[in-house]
Amino acid sequence: MKTLIFAAMSFVLFAGTAASPAQISIGIGLAPVCPYGYFDYAPYSCSPYGYYGPDWFNGGYFIGAGPWYRGRAGFYGHVDNRYDPRNGYHGPMPERGARPFNHFQGNEARDGRGNVGQANHDAGREHSAGVQRGGGHPR
Repeated sequence: MKTLIFAAMSFVLFAGTAASPAQISIGIGLAPVCPYGYFDYAPYSCSPYGYYGPDWFNGGYFIGAGPWYRGRAGFYGHVDNRYDPRNGYHGPMPERGARPFNHFQGNEARDGRGNVGQANHDAGREHSAGVQRGGGHPR
């Protein structure tokens, strides 16, 4: 009898409980389409021409940053952090069809997740290999 009463009370207590929506939601979605890549931190806005060095591009395509990083393990590529809004940059943003650069002036090395580290090469020796496209990934 006690079991029946307990089951009935449990049913009454939980029958009126409405399902609540999830409190936490994570969505990655598609990588931003940007001519020269996108910053490695949310909200992943487009980075300006010259922020990433040529080693961030494989076959002309940006290897990604943040959750869309598609480079090799242990990769550290050069960036010019003077073009980072977190460091005070307020200059022009890139336009489609801009010419590739051959004068990259990297001053920091980062992995695909934005962690600062050491690259295994000198930023002064990087040169553009051609037109860079920031929205795609090599597959």
